[in-house]
Amino acid sequence: MTQSRYFASALLVLLAASSGTAFVLPQRSGGRVPSTYRSVASKEVTSPTTEETQSAYQLSRGDGSTGGGGLSMPNDVDENGLVRPKVGAEMPNGRPSWFRVPAPSQAKDSRYTEVKDSLKDLSLNTVCEEAQCPNIGECWSGGTGTIMLLGDTCTRGCMFCAVNTAAAPPPPDPFEPFKTAEAVAQWGVDYIVLTSVDRDDIEDGGAQHFALTVELLKHKKPEILVECLVSDFQGTLDSVETLAKSGLDVYAHNVETVERLQKFVRDPRAGYWQSLSTLEHAKKAKPGLYTKTSIMLGLGETDEEVVQTMKDLRSIDVDVVTFGQYLRPTEHHLSVVDYVKPEKFEHFKKVGEEMGFKYVASGPMVRSSYKAGEFYLEHMIKTERKEQEAQ
Repeated sequence: MTQSRYFASALLVLLAASSGTAFVLPQRSGGRVPSTYRSVASKEVTSPTTEETQSAYQLSRGDGSTGGGGLSMPNDVDENGLVRPKVGAEMPNGRPSWFRVPAPSQAKDSRYTEVKDSLKDLSLNTVCEEAQCPNIGECWSGGTGTIMLLGDTCTRGCMFCAVNTAAAPPPPDPFEPFKTAEAVAQWGVDYIVLTSVDRDDIEDGGAQHFALTVELLKHKKPEILVECLVSDFQGTLDSVETLAKSGLDVYAHNVETVERLQKFVRDPRAGYWQSLSTLEHAKKAKPGLYTKTSIMLGLGETDEEVVQTMKDLRSIDVDVVTFGQYLRPTEHHLSVVDYVKPEKFEHFKKVGEEMGFKYVASGPMVRSSYKAGEFYLEHMIKTERKEQEAQ
């Protein structure tokens, strides 16, 4: 598609955002991938009505309440003796000693202040602020930020996330891709992460908006590496393909937690197998594209479930996985089940590397967008591409 047609089609989508019917791929029981992984994308799925989705979700949760994922459950231990997260449950006593991050510098001439002011002047949103990321001081002081496209209001209600939610957010700013490219040019960074809220109210979920942003960034600075951390686009593989072929370098989508805990942690419109289908299709649409996902720990998952999740991800050739500790943003969100020790994070890192992931970032304060991980990815991608050119 030419640049002018790309721009025109993107603006049409942005300015004429229409409502789309969300659908949920059926959850598969047992948490096991068959010996030959069957593409979720190959299944025919009939979109349920809102009433059907809510009814099925209420039955599966057993408490009869409605709303977003992860609302308070009658018990926090299921019939198999496995723990599940709960809103309002008792929290572990105190945060462990390893939860220490440097406070951001408030000096007027600091890198942190420079990044913060440039975002404010250009009216851009960052997930660093909206999701109350604990690493904001470290990352911004290092000149790294994660820009959140498509506004600051999400159409979903995941109960681990502090981002604002609404059924009908304001329409996206059609000039946001240009503002984003300008901001990145001012920072002078070599690796940028673009993410967004879920926009189920837009027909393509915002895929064209992302694609235009990537195109403009690459036009301004061809050598820049672009990672897009995106939603599941309601499982719409055309949207996945639009973004995968836009020129980005890393396609990221977070499965967030193990299969068993999906319905307690994420919005009912999300799903484990739906997420895997998007990661799988991104790599099929653009061979050689790096794919990445992130998992929160401390929500009641077992070691076996975490390892099985890694096996599921490797079965569709996901390249990068990150593990971080879940931290409750407010008392209205899921309580922390436990604080996972650094030694456990190191164990999962070793297991992931042995499975063949190209990179595993694992630690209590690691997040899906994190300065140290981005530095490693930048080095890895450039090194591999030089090796390919030399062959």
